[in-house]
Amino acid sequence: MGGKNKQRTKGNLRPSSSGRAAELLAKERGTVPGFIGFGTSQSDLGYVPAIQGAEEVNSLVDADFRMVLRKLSKRDVTTKLKAMQEFGMMCKEREAEVVKGVLPYWPRIYCKISLDHDRRVREATQQSFEQLILKVKKHLAPYLKSIMGYWLIAQCDTYSPAASAAKVAFEKAFPSSKQPEALVFCKDEILNVLQDHLLKETADTLSDPQTVPEEEREAKFFRILTSSLLALKKLLSMLPKKEMHSLEEKLMSLLSQNKFWKYSKNSVSQVRSAFFELISAFCQHLPEVVKAEAPRVCPAVLLSIDDSDAVVCPALWEAVLYTITTIEDCWSHVNARKGVLPKLWTVLQGGGRGLATVIYPNLLPFISKVPPDVVEPKLEYFRVFFSSIIQGLDADKKLLFAISGMLEILQNPKSAMKPNNRKSLKIRFTDEVESERSTESRMLMEVRNGDSEIQADLQRTSRLRKEPLENLVCNLAELSIVYVNEQKSEEHLKFLSALLNTFSSNRVFQVLLEQGKDVRPAQAESQNEVKAHNRSPCVQFLYLTLITWLKEDWRKDTHFLVDILYSVLHCCNNNDERKVILDDLTKMDLKWVIFLQIIQKACSGTTKLSLVSDWLKGDTLGERLVMLADDLCHLSLKPRAASSGSASPEMWTLLSLVLSQHVKSESLIGETFVERIIDKLQAALSKAKDLSEAGDTEPSVSFICDVASSFFSSVKGCLLMSAAEDLLLTIFQLCAQRQDATHLTDVLVCKLKHTWMSGVNSLVHQLQGTQKQSTFLLKAALWVKNQVQCSSLDVQSLQVLISAVSDLFLKLMEADGQSGYLVRAFVEHVTPNKIEWGKLHESLCSEWMHKPLLEGRLSINSEPLGSIVKLCGTTKLPGHLCTSALLSKIVLLQLKNSVVHGNHDAERKKIANIIAELLYSLQWIEELENPPYLLLEYLHMLEEMHITYEEFSTLSSTASLQQTIFDRSEEHGRLWSLTMAKVIRAENAVSWERKELFKTTEGFLPLTEGRLHTLQCLSSFLIEEEKKELVFHCVAKLMTCTQAELSSTDGAFGCLSILNSCLKDRSIDCDHLLPAVLKIIMSWKNDNEDSFLFSCSLKETSAQLLGFNIEMMRYLPLLLKYSAAPLADDEWDFLMCSMLAWLETTSESHLLYHIPLVQIFACVSCDLASALSAYFEAAAPNNTANLPKNLVSEWKEFFSEGIHNLLLPLLVKITGETKDASEGSFQNSVLSSLGEALTYISKEQFLNHKLPPKFVAGQKTNLPDKLQTLLNTLSPLLLFRARPVQVSVYHMLHKLMPELPKFDDEDLKSYGDEEEELALSPPAALMSILATQELLLENILECIPVGEFAVIQPLSDEFCLVLGYLLTWKLILAFFKAASSQLRVLYSQYLRRTKSLNKLLYHLFRLMPENPVFSGPTSEVPNKDTKTFFTEELHLDVKGTGVLSSQIPHLACSVYHITLKDLPAMVRLWWNSCEKRVFNVVDKFTSKYVSSVLSSQEISSVQTSTQLFNGMTVKARSAAREVIATYSVDDIFIELIIQLPSNYPLGSITVESGKRVGVAVQQWRNWMLQLSTYLTHQNGSIMEGLSLWKNNVDKRFEGVEDCMICFSVIHGSNYSLPKKACRTCKKKFHSACLYKWFSSSNKSTCPLCRETFL
Repeated sequence: MGGKNKQRTKGNLRPSSSGRAAELLAKERGTVPGFIGFGTSQSDLGYVPAIQGAEEVNSLVDADFRMVLRKLSKRDVTTKLKAMQEFGMMCKEREAEVVKGVLPYWPRIYCKISLDHDRRVREATQQSFEQLILKVKKHLAPYLKSIMGYWLIAQCDTYSPAASAAKVAFEKAFPSSKQPEALVFCKDEILNVLQDHLLKETADTLSDPQTVPEEEREAKFFRILTSSLLALKKLLSMLPKKEMHSLEEKLMSLLSQNKFWKYSKNSVSQVRSAFFELISAFCQHLPEVVKAEAPRVCPAVLLSIDDSDAVVCPALWEAVLYTITTIEDCWSHVNARKGVLPKLWTVLQGGGRGLATVIYPNLLPFISKVPPDVVEPKLEYFRVFFSSIIQGLDADKKLLFAISGMLEILQNPKSAMKPNNRKSLKIRFTDEVESERSTESRMLMEVRNGDSEIQADLQRTSRLRKEPLENLVCNLAELSIVYVNEQKSEEHLKFLSALLNTFSSNRVFQVLLEQGKDVRPAQAESQNEVKAHNRSPCVQFLYLTLITWLKEDWRKDTHFLVDILYSVLHCCNNNDERKVILDDLTKMDLKWVIFLQIIQKACSGTTKLSLVSDWLKGDTLGERLVMLADDLCHLSLKPRAASSGSASPEMWTLLSLVLSQHVKSESLIGETFVERIIDKLQAALSKAKDLSEAGDTEPSVSFICDVASSFFSSVKGCLLMSAAEDLLLTIFQLCAQRQDATHLTDVLVCKLKHTWMSGVNSLVHQLQGTQKQSTFLLKAALWVKNQVQCSSLDVQSLQVLISAVSDLFLKLMEADGQSGYLVRAFVEHVTPNKIEWGKLHESLCSEWMHKPLLEGRLSINSEPLGSIVKLCGTTKLPGHLCTSALLSKIVLLQLKNSVVHGNHDAERKKIANIIAELLYSLQWIEELENPPYLLLEYLHMLEEMHITYEEFSTLSSTASLQQTIFDRSEEHGRLWSLTMAKVIRAENAVSWERKELFKTTEGFLPLTEGRLHTLQCLSSFLIEEEKKELVFHCVAKLMTCTQAELSSTDGAFGCLSILNSCLKDRSIDCDHLLPAVLKIIMSWKNDNEDSFLFSCSLKETSAQLLGFNIEMMRYLPLLLKYSAAPLADDEWDFLMCSMLAWLETTSESHLLYHIPLVQIFACVSCDLASALSAYFEAAAPNNTANLPKNLVSEWKEFFSEGIHNLLLPLLVKITGETKDASEGSFQNSVLSSLGEALTYISKEQFLNHKLPPKFVAGQKTNLPDKLQTLLNTLSPLLLFRARPVQVSVYHMLHKLMPELPKFDDEDLKSYGDEEEELALSPPAALMSILATQELLLENILECIPVGEFAVIQPLSDEFCLVLGYLLTWKLILAFFKAASSQLRVLYSQYLRRTKSLNKLLYHLFRLMPENPVFSGPTSEVPNKDTKTFFTEELHLDVKGTGVLSSQIPHLACSVYHITLKDLPAMVRLWWNSCEKRVFNVVDKFTSKYVSSVLSSQEISSVQTSTQLFNGMTVKARSAAREVIATYSVDDIFIELIIQLPSNYPLGSITVESGKRVGVAVQQWRNWMLQLSTYLTHQNGSIMEGLSLWKNNVDKRFEGVEDCMICFSVIHGSNYSLPKKACRTCKKKFHSACLYKWFSSSNKSTCPLCRETFL
């Protein structure tokens, strides 16, 4: 951001300095400023906090107020809003005198912030102002004038809540009677502010154009403009009349400005509206001023008469009427004919443009004021007026009633309230829509209740038309039935249906029967004629004809047949007869759509319903509908192939109709049948949950949703039925489970959710205000409780469940109101009781204890309790995690919606208990060393759903929660104590109540496990004095401990645990006590040695003794680290002998490491050995003076050797027994401590090991047996699946690598005369491990392209494999570097043949990141280059304290760096053989990140080299990347310049000519070529290449002839001399050169004389 070297803006010559700015102000003004600027102009300076030296100002303002006022000047909206709210609270809570100190600085802030763009800030400002007024009261008076203008504007704010708040504050400041006086007092200042805003300000002056967007600036400007106009109106309306004249002069100057009158045409409707309101106010209160400005007022108002904006119109017409009333000659200032009336006609022609209700009531007053000369000629005037109104009616039919009402009033004002009830009557023989008929009947009723003349007329018409009309109907019916029977004419049948619907009588049916006798089917006679015998004609027609029509399958439309059925029922004698008929129809095999239509038509009107009501309530229909529901559900849930029929939508619609349609609060069918149908639906849904893909359940579930949704939403009280509640529960359960489990589609789930939400909505409205218990809510709560406690949910399932319960809970809260009964009942049913919580705690596996026990955060002397289930393969979340997450979501919803009902404290305690359980779950996950992915997914879900401690702390006080967790920590300890520490760390404070426990000895004695763990976790939060007091109590207790109390919690074990916890971070000064504690421990050993587990097996040892010994071992490293006083001889003896004896116990008990306390014992004993080793390793000679004589030598000769003689075989033994340490974290922890202790082994002790011999058959080696045994034993451990073992073995073997090459040197002479290219393997044990690793790694990385970064998951199997592979290569490269030049050739030849190095390089470019930036601690040097993995050294710590995710990338970069440095020729050879893409990737990466590092190291090594050459000097130039070698012998002088390339060491090193004296040109070229060859092809440094070249030149001068194949004396690869001579020409050649010559030429002749080479 603002760096020192950043380019400065032009003209800004010096950096900014607040101190210099204050100094400058002091010089200019003569005083040091405090708060600057209290004017009301926007251009004034803003609020500036007081600077040093302004004591007279600071003393008036409270420090908290100063801070808040400073925040109010910030630009951020949220900061201002919170600051203003805080200011209001402070005004309310602080003393009046303190608040008065703010008054001098309030006006400036108020004037600015009351106009803020954010409406919430403006509202909060007025509310805070109210609190200020209430506190300071009359003391506000001196500042009124500077505030009042803005206060009045605020009261006219366009945001209603802000305006209301300002008005409330004004009323609190002044009673109604005093308000005019206050305005009179400030009237001049108010007018100044308003005039500034109306005439001077612009959008850019009110807001900063550089920081505020244009849109926001304009919005603020127009809002302030509107408010200012309204404020002026308010001022005029509130001022007393006698004060008006004093303002006329200023107001005249305002009205004389053209800018003011332009507001009538402003683009913003609110501004125009406010302007016209102001004009009305002027007309009311200052008519003389308006008359004086008539030439401006009249055009501005009257010429805007066509403004169609809904906001402007009311104010405009008010202003129009005021203007034409106030200014008598107003028409003389406008052209009425051309300017006003055309616009009025346009408005009327548009029907008022949607604003008729506003405009039309004003028309008559307006017309009455139009002068006669404008109206002439009157006929034309009124013609245009009324034609415009008529045209407006065509534009909008809805204006008819408004206009007719207006005209009626004009004609006869007394008839204004009398309705116009005339209605024309007509006879129709077409099919009438039912709604039309109902409308007509309604109008007929109105007629009957209305005009008596019309009623009498209707009766006469009815009598006259009956008989002839009936004859006509019979003729028409006869004609129609003939067409139907003969031609199957559906049109005639429809006509007949309409005819019967209107004129249904037995006479008509008789006619129909007679015409149908001849065509009746024979099969109908036997069955239906019996039923029709001795029945009325209509019933006979039904059985003999209509049923036949109804049974015809080809008919698609049956509505008209159902209408005929209703006509038949209408003619029946009574309801019993109708019921029998309909029951008969029900038993027949008719289509369900017919019954649907019967019921639909019954629901459409009460007349038809009365005809079928008995049938609807009857058993026949009810049983048939129950069977239908059963058939539908079974049919849809069967597999599609087995389904014989299909469920039509009409069937589902029928079910939905009979369930959801109610008449007079009663169901259509019997209640019993409703319940049975609901039972069937619920059973079907329950089966749908268990079905898989075998059945296509989607249509069935979808239809059931539709039916249920309709039922729930339309039937009042439906959920009081138990079957309905069961159905609702089933739907809820479907929605609360994952779709994988229910096999439902997204659409179905959405539909189900809508259904149960509507059901719950209906249910809670039924229960609202009652204390009734709902079966659904009880069952749902118990089902949810069972789901979360049974440990059968994964993360997705839990998320779905929580979402569903949240939706349900929100509905309950919405319906509960203030009672909270439903919410409380639901939460109580879901929440586990104390016993259930206990079981959930026990179900959490005890793996979490490993980390805190190993780190010493907790100490135990009993076996840990809890589940022993391993987490690595689990796919289901523990019940505790699910329960705590769900309940936490519920209580967070409660808090968010502020619905904590009932006993406030009791509710808060329940909430605290639930959040405490959530924190317990989170702490459990945090303490796991390698939590499975399932738990990480769970944490991510909690973050997504905002189920966090942070969310809780923002919604509620955490005091109750802290107390709850603290109480549980004191009672139970263990994980509760760790949870308590986490909460305290989050709150960053320990309250006074928490410290009461350890204030006095009595406070924490007697120690229990809970109190012990509480104190251990609290110790890091205590201040030094409190820690000291605690330590003193512990030491005092230790001194008085009896033998029986040594291993008890309330005895030495507990006190030592607390002491260790307090000493861990070295935050107290009590060094003088540490040796005293050691003496106490020694006294215990003398008195009771059995309590010390020395050199024994732990098989039968009690947990108490183990815990006691562990704490003693933990104390001793702290003693070494922090004790200032030197230890005596006997104390050192006790310390070291005890350490060795405890290690012997560890070694003997390796089979018991699965027991947690034995594991801790082993770790702590190894850590003690490491601490002592580190102490003596770091002891400088000058520090040993304080140590007893011979102590260091005793340590080296006896104790150190004893440690490693115990631990090295132990490592081999443990790793031999278990091939994979990933099974349990305990082995990793033991191996970490054991491995760290072994890294301190010296090379001599390592070589003198006592491991059993181990050899491999057929293994070629030159190493001694002891060394070979070491390699054969330890090298395979590089494959061990535990990082600590791999790293510790690497550190041990790394010490051996420099010792190994010398054993191959002895056989080097025997290789010289072979005729083939020779190769020598690096240590065979390492190479065999490397071969295994290569095979495994190939399977993992082969699919990843070279150059693409492969992310390796830390501590996975792949991680261990890659780590072992890279560590093996680091050992091979260390071995290679220690070898001589001749041996390197042989080793590199072996690597080339096996292609191991090529594989390594390909793998490295998959393991190195594209941007290898080092993320560790940054350098303090500001201008240092970016740190990368190549510039920073890799520290491989056995315990892995670094970031594991970056270890593999860093290690890969380290290996690549060493490979380039020590094997440059081989890397160069590989690079040149790569394909083009890989070639470019390697070149780009190496040039960017490695070359500069290697070049600088190479140049630096030349500069700092101590190697001396006889006759040759070497110099380096780092800036130019050059090395200059000068060779001189006798009279010969040679200078060579070696230039490193930019992509060194991949690119070729160039050798350039310097000065030369006494050397022939050809010889010179040969030597330059030789040096270039050596530097390019030898695997070593520049100095080694120069040394080789010098030897070659020296041999030349000694008389040794060149090899005539390579023209060099010394061979470039194996450094041999020419020895193979031709017997003919006597020339000598290198063996390797001859071998290459023979193999490439396929000849065995001498290269020179061409004779056969013998």
